[in-house]
Amino acid sequence: MSSTQIDKVDVVIVGAGIVGLANAWAAAKRGRSVVVLERSSYAQGASIRNFGMVWPIGQPAGERLDIAMRSRALWIEAAREAGFWHHQKGCIYMATHEDELAVMSEFCRSSNQLGYDCYMLNQEKVKQLCPAASPRYVIGGLASMTEVGVDPREAIAKLPAMLSERYGVKFYFDTAVVRCRPGVVQTSGHKRYEAGEQVMLCSGADIAMLYPTIYQRYEVTPCKLQMMATVPQPNGYDAGPMIASGASMRHYESFHQCAGLGAMSDRMDREHPEWRRYGVHFMAAHNALGEVVLGDSHEYGDDISPFDNEAIDEIILNGLRNYLQLPEFTIARRWHGIYLKTLNDWRLVKELEPGVTAFNGLGGAGMTMAFGLADRFWSSRARVYMTYPIDKQSRSDIDASG
Repeated sequence: MSSTQIDKVDVVIVGAGIVGLANAWAAAKRGRSVVVLERSSYAQGASIRNFGMVWPIGQPAGERLDIAMRSRALWIEAAREAGFWHHQKGCIYMATHEDELAVMSEFCRSSNQLGYDCYMLNQEKVKQLCPAASPRYVIGGLASMTEVGVDPREAIAKLPAMLSERYGVKFYFDTAVVRCRPGVVQTSGHKRYEAGEQVMLCSGADIAMLYPTIYQRYEVTPCKLQMMATVPQPNGYDAGPMIASGASMRHYESFHQCAGLGAMSDRMDREHPEWRRYGVHFMAAHNALGEVVLGDSHEYGDDISPFDNEAIDEIILNGLRNYLQLPEFTIARRWHGIYLKTLNDWRLVKELEPGVTAFNGLGGAGMTMAFGLADRFWSSRARVYMTYPIDKQSRSDIDASG
């Protein structure tokens, strides 16, 4: 194919969502030449369809919490370098039942020794920290100081410019990858990129377009979540820290150590079986636009429909009204996102072929874990240029694909 243009770099990254950006930053910081290919005019997947919560408290103590805390530090650094809004107000897990408060207290007693920064709140303290907290239902809570909030739409939009200007990362948007082989990536525009060191597939659920057997090979499944955002709250109203619920504790592994979690979860299943059916728990985050982002739900695999379920939205709204009394609960936007979740691990970082690595499967923790995990991945790598059969099989495979 004589008309094919060829670009040679150290690292080719497919996908400009948070995972792709994290790897681009980590690799470029360490002197690699990096190209990022994104099929859309801007990243439109799960990276912009979330709360913008950097949520270390959700990660179990040990390696995963360490990675989350490294991500937290990098998010603050990135916000300052790229100039996007962020806050460091932490979060509050709100309790509406005594068994929820008991689990929070159990977690808090060991939290500092495990690396968390938590303390308990009575009803009055919850109200002081979060003006929107419902005095009718909220009886207390657990505060954590490590969580950081961003607006994912703004962050994902501004990071490419920073990476380009400061680290020389090249971005090509509206550029679909149609073929990938060791050391070679082919785009729909008949341009070929040759990666001397690594091809990183960071395209979320779209990875199946390039490696169709990945779901079966690595036991991953797509997960769909539904979310909403209110209209901007009036008169500069600030709802305070990000909010989670008692139901959130059974969603996040960090709380699974608590002996009281089982009885609390059984009570929720008896009273609200629909929460379990749709994977609903209740969270909220105020952003720089004055909106309050609300969610969320979790539907997996064959349960996923292209059409949103209005009943799920109603469950979320009805539940959140037990936690929050906002000046404006009018919904301005509704959406869903889809990400990949591994069934037997917390991430999918696997070499699919020599020098072609899938960096995926972070589930709903992409914002929390991507920066720290990419930083660890590239910190552990010596600069090694792989010996690919680029001049033979890989090139012929790509060329034959057209």
